[in-house]
Amino acid sequence: MSGVAIEDLLELWSVELRKAKARLSWLIGHPSVVASAAAFLGTLLGPERRKTGWMRAEAAGDTGPWRQQAVLGRSHWDGDSLRDVVRDYALEALAEGDAVLVIDESGFLKQGTASCGVARQYTGSAGKITNCQVGVFAAYVSSKGHAFIDRQLYLPKAWADNPERRAATHVPEDVKFATKPQLAVTMIERAIDAGVPFAWVAADSVYGVGAVEMALRRAGKGYVLGVASTTQVHSWDKPEPVSGTAEAITATLPASRWVRLSAGAGTKGPRLYDWGYVKLADLDAQAFFDCRSPSTMWTRGLLIRRGLSDGSMAFFTTWCPTGTQMATLVEVEGRRWAIEDAFETAKTELGLAHNETRSWHGWHRHVSLVMLAFALLMVLRYKAETLTSPQKRRPTEQHRLWSDGRSRRSVVLPGV
Repeated sequence: MSGVAIEDLLELWSVELRKAKARLSWLIGHPSVVASAAAFLGTLLGPERRKTGWMRAEAAGDTGPWRQQAVLGRSHWDGDSLRDVVRDYALEALAEGDAVLVIDESGFLKQGTASCGVARQYTGSAGKITNCQVGVFAAYVSSKGHAFIDRQLYLPKAWADNPERRAATHVPEDVKFATKPQLAVTMIERAIDAGVPFAWVAADSVYGVGAVEMALRRAGKGYVLGVASTTQVHSWDKPEPVSGTAEAITATLPASRWVRLSAGAGTKGPRLYDWGYVKLADLDAQAFFDCRSPSTMWTRGLLIRRGLSDGSMAFFTTWCPTGTQMATLVEVEGRRWAIEDAFETAKTELGLAHNETRSWHGWHRHVSLVMLAFALLMVLRYKAETLTSPQKRRPTEQHRLWSDGRSRRSVVLPGV
């Protein structure tokens, strides 16, 4: 935000915060609950490192956490409606036709067994199996910025099939067990139904499976989805047929098929890797998948990323309009890092992991309020950049395509 007059930045901050609180007013309606929700949002954006109930209450000037606890528990308002409000607010500033929808999950460490969805399960946040909740998220990533636009708590079968635990945590009757890829498909379809402009979906290997792929092919959306090294890959109707595991096919690629490209700007400069790409099939998507896109010919492929220092490999199944260059697929895969930046900022600065409620709706309300706080910061950053004279901005800033990388002081308050 350098180059912006401090008075302009403070005014922009004030305007955006009023807009966000006004949207809470439209959604919630009851004046006392609106006031508590607005105070909740304000404390999420405050400088306190911990955003627990008592600390939020102290920051808001309350004698105890009861008003803000009521926002998450006792009051009557729809957390899913707030999710949609956050999505629409973020898109007003960040929307682009070639944006990427990034799907990923994050874990929330918990003690005990009473919090909705808590179980011993793997979470990448801790890098191990531990007692936690897991939420699946969708982030919207464009050249203008990134923001969370969807979320859902993953409900393990031990919870989904237990009426007593469901009743104790107020899990809605229509919520059934769904795998994480199934939750991803629901979020993708919800974004499409809402008219969210995006051209691509990126995700890690948890989501590089048939259900997600088929949903995206039918919708006419490109994708770069992680897959395991053991994934079987076969070409069709190509001059040089290939068949085998992703790892085995990669081993046959000659040196001439590797290109060094950046997957985006990191904290230490470009994220450089060597990349290989194998086209597997050109298909008429409308004929094969009843595709809704006007582009009929699409190419299925395998994208490989190789680390420069250790040679470590990552593999991605891809789907794109025929003629798409490998550099475009690399750019799409690179935008996936934006959601990692978003998770870190939301957890370390906005209290995403400080939810103290045990109920289904409490989790979704808390997370949606944090999503609103994060979206406000991203909109503020983008609008502050538009106030900066293009002549005063460095070329790398003008053309940066995704996250600035992990920086705990990058987006919180004006002037920091």
